[in-house]
Amino acid sequence: MNYLSVEEGIKAPGLRLVLTAGVPGPWGEAAKAILAFKNIEYTPIFQQGGGDNDALQTWTGQTSAPVAVYEDFPPVCHWFDLLMLAERLSPENPLVPNDCSARIDVLGVSALIAGADGFGWHRRLQILAPMLLLDEPPDIALRLGMKYGWSKSANAAAIQRLQAISAELDGRLLRQEAAGSHFIVGSTVSAADFYWANFAGMIKPLGPEDNPMPDYMRASYEAPNDATRDCLTPRLEAHRDRIYQDYITLPLDF
Repeated sequence: MNYLSVEEGIKAPGLRLVLTAGVPGPWGEAAKAILAFKNIEYTPIFQQGGGDNDALQTWTGQTSAPVAVYEDFPPVCHWFDLLMLAERLSPENPLVPNDCSARIDVLGVSALIAGADGFGWHRRLQILAPMLLLDEPPDIALRLGMKYGWSKSANAAAIQRLQAISAELDGRLLRQEAAGSHFIVGSTVSAADFYWANFAGMIKPLGPEDNPMPDYMRASYEAPNDATRDCLTPRLEAHRDRIYQDYITLPLDF
């Protein structure tokens, strides 16, 4: 993927999407997949994972990715705000239903996966653990650990939260299959399906032919124990593969 610098991105028109360059971060990949489904064009902007990103801080008020900036509107970085921006820019390809009950389901499940205290949040705590448990953790790990609330107790509790969310998603898919649907909510693809497809890679990434991620990142993303690996049930893995096959272009480009 060809990135502009932050300085270049500030001057660019249209939608700019700040992404962590060179790696498939699940929040960024989910945003990219949603925009692609909706046929929304964007200009990718470079962010260095775990870096200081001072220019990005000045422009958007924070240092992480993804961040979306549309024309002269304020930047948005929360998964919900990114999703709502995509819905506004392309209402003809909805990923959030208008029906209030279905809307609650889609947004609630999406928050379980991508939100604070969600699946990605707790898996990230686990991923940081090997570095933060060293006698002398590297500065980048200390900075990320502080940013995302890592502690020994939080890390120890992460598996229970992952198991609970996995059980909820697996149960929903089981009930959906009985009703004749292959989607997490309703009878059509929704944001919840896109979030799960991308966040499942934090336990078992797609193979190198579809996801040419750096070896160090693959090693950190692959689940470290049976309890975590079992959170990707056969039903949840099959759903992930189906969404990629039907809705997300492979191989991934980052």
